Amino acid sequence: MNYRTTSAVAALAIAIVAAPAMAQEGADGAAPDSGLGEIVVTAQKRSESLQKTPISIVAMTSAMLEKKGIVDLTDLRSQVPALQVTPHPNSATTARVFIRGVGNNDDQITVDPSVAIYLDGIYIARGQGLSAEIADVERIEVLRGPQGSLYGRNATGGAINYITRAPVLGEFHAKQSLTYGNYDQFRTRTSINVPIGDTLAVELAYLHSEKNGFVKNPGTGVDRWGDQRRDGYRAAVHWQPVDGLDLRYSYDRSDINDTPPYIVAAPFYPLVADRPSEGSPFVRNLERNDVRSQGHNFTASWEVSDTLTVKSLTGYRKLSNDTNQNYLTGAAGPFPLILTGFNQNQKQWSEELQLIGSAFDKQLEYVLGAYYFDEKANGTDFSIPAGRARLDRAATVNNRAYALYGQATWRPQFLDGLYVTGGLRWSRDERKATLDQTSTPLVGAPIVLPTGRGDNSFSNLAPSAVIGYNFTRDINFYAKYSKGYKTGGYNLRASTVQRFNEGFGPETLDSFELGLKSTWLDNRLRFNISAFRSNYKDIQTNVQTDPNNVAVTDVFNAGKARIQGLELELTAKPSDALTFSANYAYLDAKFQQINDPVTGADITNRYTFIEAPHHTLTTSVEYVFPETPIGVLTANVDYFMQSKKSTATADPRYIIGDYGLLNARLTLSDIPVGFGTWRLSAFGKNLTDKEYYVTHFNTGLPGAIFGEPRTYGLELVFEY
Repeated sequence: MNYRTTSAVAALAIAIVAAPAMAQEGADGAAPDSGLGEIVVTAQKRSESLQKTPISIVAMTSAMLEKKGIVDLTDLRSQVPALQVTPHPNSATTARVFIRGVGNNDDQITVDPSVAIYLDGIYIARGQGLSAEIADVERIEVLRGPQGSLYGRNATGGAINYITRAPVLGEFHAKQSLTYGNYDQFRTRTSINVPIGDTLAVELAYLHSEKNGFVKNPGTGVDRWGDQRRDGYRAAVHWQPVDGLDLRYSYDRSDINDTPPYIVAAPFYPLVADRPSEGSPFVRNLERNDVRSQGHNFTASWEVSDTLTVKSLTGYRKLSNDTNQNYLTGAAGPFPLILTGFNQNQKQWSEELQLIGSAFDKQLEYVLGAYYFDEKANGTDFSIPAGRARLDRAATVNNRAYALYGQATWRPQFLDGLYVTGGLRWSRDERKATLDQTSTPLVGAPIVLPTGRGDNSFSNLAPSAVIGYNFTRDINFYAKYSKGYKTGGYNLRASTVQRFNEGFGPETLDSFELGLKSTWLDNRLRFNISAFRSNYKDIQTNVQTDPNNVAVTDVFNAGKARIQGLELELTAKPSDALTFSANYAYLDAKFQQINDPVTGADITNRYTFIEAPHHTLTTSVEYVFPETPIGVLTANVDYFMQSKKSTATADPRYIIGDYGLLNARLTLSDIPVGFGTWRLSAFGKNLTDKEYYVTHFNTGLPGAIFGEPRTYGLELVFEY
């Protein structure tokens, strides 16, 4: 039985179950209300309105994700200004995430990310597999700026929270979606929520997604570059055995069997390559990648009283990552410039205990937390540069992290509207790593290189503070200071074993932010603005020290930088049928001092910030047409634009020029079939068929990966 048959059977089964009821529930296509809908977030560990949260945050509900066709992390880059998500050249399933110019340009298992990603509160340590499609997400929150006094792991750039939907007690619910599109795109997503009595519910979800790449492979091996073949599974249990006790368990798994993205030989800016449709016939034995990410999550919440909740978050995750890449075969002869392969296995366990409470008649609200994290990983990889020795590496990682954190907010009764928040986090990281390397010359026997052994520990104390004032219930002004910390680590691609053993130290970032969140015109206009400046110290910079061998780089704590910018969010609903939004970010990032780690010379003028375009803009328009006998028609149009950006820290020639993308979606909802709720959508992405790079880099010759051409299709969704 193939995937299409399986999905059709699932859809039929749901319809058979739903048919006897002949009921029709309210859905996303219901008649609009008279104002902008409220978005509730949990960024500060308690449910509160997005407009009341003194954080620069973008939150998207499941309905918003569906309307905009967002199915994985990479799609968020066109929806959240100041967020950059780019694929690693080795694997498009490894996402490199930057917020406000702060992020990682590499995917080594010995280096922590600068942007922390959480799934239901559980920290995900490795970026491999993060481009997996979303199986069942209720909301995504993107927090811009340092995070630490409320989270298990600290982060200098920001945090992305995935919040999945808990199984609903006492309610049967089923949902099936089917998507067909060009490039043989097919996507099926099935979820069923089954109540067991009044206190227990179980939810099961399955997702399969496939799409052909747009570059053919006339060589041997797989037929195309950039194919997507992905499966996602989820099982969740929600139990409330007694009043005040809430238990939630979930298991998730993603299997990714994409083919490597195609790398084209690309000239330096402002010249650009043509988007290819076919690779080199000299490619040999191109293989699929094989990535499996899975995890268990157990969250227990106990409402001790009306003013105190105790929460425990226990997480265990495993990652298996097998990826390969063929770099620029045919660009300078019939052989690849480099062949690479990676095999990595990682497992992590974490435990977090939180006390969430209030005192003095809710004048004081607080969160206290303790966190423990343990990670073990091992990996092997090889690189074969053309005409040079083959290098094989084997590495192990053993990391532990401890943290205590707390945050309290005081709202004095004598001055209504004022609130003051203070937070503090203590962190300790213990990091160990080993490295074994073998060099095999073109002629002669393999050479075993000296073994690397690293053993370091780091500690940090990071404060945060906010003072804010609610001038009215609809106008909230705040000033915020926060310190971000990212632990040190080791560089597997170091030029010498001594540099590996020494590792590199932590980086810190001091962020100052002023923000205004406001709602006007009887909840029909929402305007938010934040201005920030960050002082960045001891930056972990990845530099290619041997221009003739891209497999060798060094990481050192480069020096100092400052990042400043402005973020604007405007949403207007002039009528019940029309909604308009515009989100804009201005970013100015500049290195202030970088000293050569060997000579001590000032080399600041050689460096530039990467993934930090000066301007990013996202606009959208939604219009709900009058109801018709066949349903309610809704049109959504999105436009995303970003200015040029650098992509190589130490080489200003690597630049991606400015570009814009136009997306649209037309949805017919409330289709009167007679049972359940049906929606049919026609969608298109990159409607102007814009040719643009998603990354541009040095691989011996300048190389680039193109973004997808125009895609379009139909999606059918059934809910009961």
